[in-house]
Amino acid sequence: MEHQALEDGIVFLTQGKREMTLSEAIGRIEIVTKDPQLTRKILEEAERRGAIERDGVGVKSSGSVSGDYRSKVKIRVGEFTCCRCGSSLSTGYFIILNDREWGPFGSTCVKKIMGF
Repeated sequence: MEHQALEDGIVFLTQGKREMTLSEAIGRIEIVTKDPQLTRKILEEAERRGAIERDGVGVKSSGSVSGDYRSKVKIRVGEFTCCRCGSSLSTGYFIILNDREWGPFGSTCVKKIMGF
């Protein structure tokens, strides 16, 4: 389970915009885990693999902004609660990465997560 969370956390770090604050990077990792030790491990492993560069306050992803984020997002209408902020939703956005589905998220949160 921890190995999968590690891999998924690294994938989330490489999505969307290339430069982000450390807080934004941690926000992406928190989709996968709330464990501070695992969060630190994900950041360290991503840096070791060359997926990110850290400078203390910021993080630069080596991943590129890849096209339209909507190709990685499924939209469903229904009653949902955002996994990130807890807001009630009538439309849920689900992120598809590594053949897994994450969500639901609101429109603002999915854009923040994906870096757009």
